[in-house]
Amino acid sequence: MSDNLKIPFAKRLNHIQPFHVMRLLEAAKRKEAQGVAIVHMEIGEPDFDSPAYVIAAAQQALQEKTMHYTPAAGLPELRTAISHFYQCQYKVKIDPARIIVTPGASGALQLALSVLVNSGDSVLMADPGYPCNRHFIRLLDGEPISVPVGKETGYQLTLQQCQTVWTTDTAAVLISSPANPTGSIIATSQLNDIARYVKGQGACLVVDEIYHGLTYDEQPPTALALSEDIFVVNSFSKYFGMTGWRVGWLVAPKVYVEATEKLAQNIFLAACTLSQYAAIAALLPETKIELDKRRDEFKKRRDFLCDAISSLGFEIAAKPEGAFYIYANCQKFSNNSYEFCYELLEQTGVVITPGKDFGCYQAKHHVRFAYTSNLEQLAEGISRLRRYLERRAE
Repeated sequence: MSDNLKIPFAKRLNHIQPFHVMRLLEAAKRKEAQGVAIVHMEIGEPDFDSPAYVIAAAQQALQEKTMHYTPAAGLPELRTAISHFYQCQYKVKIDPARIIVTPGASGALQLALSVLVNSGDSVLMADPGYPCNRHFIRLLDGEPISVPVGKETGYQLTLQQCQTVWTTDTAAVLISSPANPTGSIIATSQLNDIARYVKGQGACLVVDEIYHGLTYDEQPPTALALSEDIFVVNSFSKYFGMTGWRVGWLVAPKVYVEATEKLAQNIFLAACTLSQYAAIAALLPETKIELDKRRDEFKKRRDFLCDAISSLGFEIAAKPEGAFYIYANCQKFSNNSYEFCYELLEQTGVVITPGKDFGCYQAKHHVRFAYTSNLEQLAEGISRLRRYLERRAE
């Protein structure tokens, strides 16, 4: 190809960054290929296999069902099962017609934002936060407004913060609870105050609940219990352990359902048919027994890892209430968490995620530990880190 050939790229790509942790993962994989034992605490994917009932349902569907397209909004029986899930889990009645099944939570978030955000509109969100959220807004030529949050606000947005940065171009507020990377849960009163304010401004609230079910003290209510005007995103990936199946859902306010379904038809047509049949089994009471045992195991890992990394000298503002992450200050060891993560990989074979993957606010001072490996692996990782950091301090 000629060096003089101009290759056009959309300007929005200048604002979209890769996952920085993926470079660390690639480096770790190269080491593993060379025979080095790596301890993974970087990727937010549970180490458990998909539940047995889910696999059995998929096998049965392959034998008995036709794998044609489903309606764009999803299999009617899955939408009904999700509605029943809200009734059983939260005592909230949701019309199945408001539920759109999507290719993962990413598909759900893309739909919600696409029906709300015009070019030039802004969306408020917490910093630190999941990076794809701001990138989806950039894809719509919108403006993500990252609002710094820390331990003083419980790593969640507050009403006062929303009011301070609000403009006439603000189309939506996006809240994640439990949040990635901090594991924080927004207080119900705090969420309700924001919901009322956003509605009063003629905008919409979008709440990401993909880590619901993975909470360790008490189960927070769904945002749908507060209002029917809120978009709620959820997924079968995290609590339900179905990451590779790529199936999630969006609950939309009634007035937006027709437009959202129209977008689904045009963007992805429908979620994977086999995954939808499998997902029905994820909502069975028998599966819940297995999933709750896994949640209890995650709690053991959280408690172990919080104590362990604190003893190493990392600072944790608060024990995470949900998800499977710990966001820790690493200033005792480095003022550049990205370089520090590479150092740890090279010297110890332990992989963690640098703060720059989650935004700008104090990113150089923070790292994220994921407790998605078993306790034995976590203990091995802590042992390696302890030995190295003690030598490093000499």
